[in-house]
Amino acid sequence: MAQQSIFGRIAQLTRANINALIDSAEDPEKMLDQMIRDYTNSIAEAEEAVAQTIGNLRLMEEDQREADAAAADWGAKAAAAAAKATSLVATSPDEAARFENLARVALERQIAFERQSKDLAPTIAQQTEVTEKLKGGLTAMRGKLEELRSKRDELVARAKMAEAQSQVHDAIKSVDLADPTSELSRFEDKIRREEARVTGQAELAASSLDAQFEGLDDLATDAEVEARLAQLKSGGSA
Repeated sequence: MAQQSIFGRIAQLTRANINALIDSAEDPEKMLDQMIRDYTNSIAEAEEAVAQTIGNLRLMEEDQREADAAAADWGAKAAAAAAKATSLVATSPDEAARFENLARVALERQIAFERQSKDLAPTIAQQTEVTEKLKGGLTAMRGKLEELRSKRDELVARAKMAEAQSQVHDAIKSVDLADPTSELSRFEDKIRREEARVTGQAELAASSLDAQFEGLDDLATDAEVEARLAQLKSGGSA
């Protein structure tokens, strides 16, 4: 029957080892999302099945109560007719026989309703057992659904944390591979080379200026020599 089929699926899903499924899944988050959808749909089917089963059970219980009430009513009528027949045996045998026949009819009706109630008993017991199993399975499945949702949220949070950590590690690797201080070192070397060039130019300019002053000194010496020579030629003392 449909209820048993649904109960079988509930039992199968309830026994599922969520951690093992997560470990074997290629995409655990998608797998859990699908399981949540499956559980939700199965729970909806189970709720409908439980409601239908309970409804049918209550109808049978009502039929049994009505049969029991009818059996008791016909039993009372049979007793009354039998008592009336007994009271009329001496004075009115025909009336006594008529009431006796009425008692028989009432007893037949009583027996029929008692059989009806008795026939309903095992079906009611079976439906009661099925209903309780469905209720238990439904409760367990709701608990599994909450576990699934919790696992799913935990998994998503862990995945986001792992992604963030991976980004940090990648950033650290990129810093290690392209150390910005090496760029500073190269820039510093460039500045030092420029400073050295400027220093060289300054030294070169200074040496040229010294050479020019040395030329002036030579000219001054030559002028003095010529002056003294002229003085000697003129007869003066040097």
